[in-house]
Amino acid sequence: MAVGALLAGLAIGLLTGPGNPADLPLYTFTAGVLLAIGLYGSTHELEAADVRENLRAVVVAVTLGVLLKAALISAVMVLVVRGPEAIVLGIAVAQIDPLSVAAMGARHRMSRRAKTLLSAWASFDDPMTVLLSFYFAVLALRAGGGSGSGTVSMAPDQGAGADFLLTTLANVVLFGIALLVWHLVRRLTVGRRTEHKPEHQAEDRPEDRPGAVGVGTGSAAARRADVLAAVLVVVLVLVAAAYMLVLAVALAGLFVRVGRFKPYVNRAVSGAFLVAACLLGVLLAQGIDPLPGLALGAAAFGAQMVAALLAGPWLVPGISRVDRYYLGLGQQNGITAILLALALEPQFPGTAGVVGPAIIVVNLLHYGANRLLDRKLDVTPPPPPPALPTGREKPEPYGPETAGPETGGPETAGGAAARTSPAAGGPMGTAPEVI
Repeated sequence: MAVGALLAGLAIGLLTGPGNPADLPLYTFTAGVLLAIGLYGSTHELEAADVRENLRAVVVAVTLGVLLKAALISAVMVLVVRGPEAIVLGIAVAQIDPLSVAAMGARHRMSRRAKTLLSAWASFDDPMTVLLSFYFAVLALRAGGGSGSGTVSMAPDQGAGADFLLTTLANVVLFGIALLVWHLVRRLTVGRRTEHKPEHQAEDRPEDRPGAVGVGTGSAAARRADVLAAVLVVVLVLVAAAYMLVLAVALAGLFVRVGRFKPYVNRAVSGAFLVAACLLGVLLAQGIDPLPGLALGAAAFGAQMVAALLAGPWLVPGISRVDRYYLGLGQQNGITAILLALALEPQFPGTAGVVGPAIIVVNLLHYGANRLLDRKLDVTPPPPPPALPTGREKPEPYGPETAGPETGGPETAGGAAARTSPAAGGPMGTAPEVI
């Protein structure tokens, strides 16, 4: 469906003729809404227990991993593009697409521990790359003379350092407000459940808790809490899109849960992906830059390999060599890279024409490299563990003929009795009868 949306957008762009859609008044707001939806979708399914279990890996991945990958990709793009926008391009594809990682599911050969790490990495590096992209976009704009239109900063006249600090502070404040409202909603819901709880109900049922999956069969107060949480998320997305404070939305996804509306969130993320693919097609109709796109895609895939090999022991001590290989081949780009390209297009015209081909290159490399590694592991599989002895493998004192059709079955028991009873005239006829 994503390919169809991309082709539809490309057709729309070719039919409507010249004119950059990034110049439209609502373009920046639309891109912000799509980006906020995608970031909330990347974190709203993560459980706090999983985050605590992999806290060290998450911190290393979103700091050392993202910075290392962004530096490596940008260094390559500086040689290709030779402009300040090379840094922005490098950061725009430095993240791993969480939807693609989730789609791997049980089909992948990685251990459960490595899958959890890759999923957490993919979920948390999205907001980090968004924040870095907007910060370095300000630097690149000023280094290039302030070309482009639109805004990526809350304070465009205070200097790059002040831009970063003010934008980060604004994200923290917005996240704090959302968390406070969510806390009040939960307190209100818990209070109402306590007032109206039947005497025979000693404890809260799981389906009655605000934010619990499957709410709808629980209390009216819990259902009301889910409605208020959904309204909170919608308002948060709109405010974040208006001021490009999308980091607050990603952080809120860890705490603000919408309970029975969770399937609608997943549908909204899928819909945002299709709309983003369509808009990317419209932008690609304005022109494609294939050589920088090829270099950007190859650099992004190679940077993930370097980051996994260098940071792998720090991410998960004792990680196996096979898991490290798969982590190195885990780079995939999707909705976040597309949305960043859409958001950066007004400031850096032609960004979509480079990022679009790069996404295709990255995903083709991912598919081909993982297939090759799978085939290699199929040719030289690890030695199987020694098999535990079964009933058929135990030594039989009287030869194979003493075993019946099925071990432990009636016929086997009867056969054994016939051969060990003196009355049966078996080979042990002189032996005492075995009862």
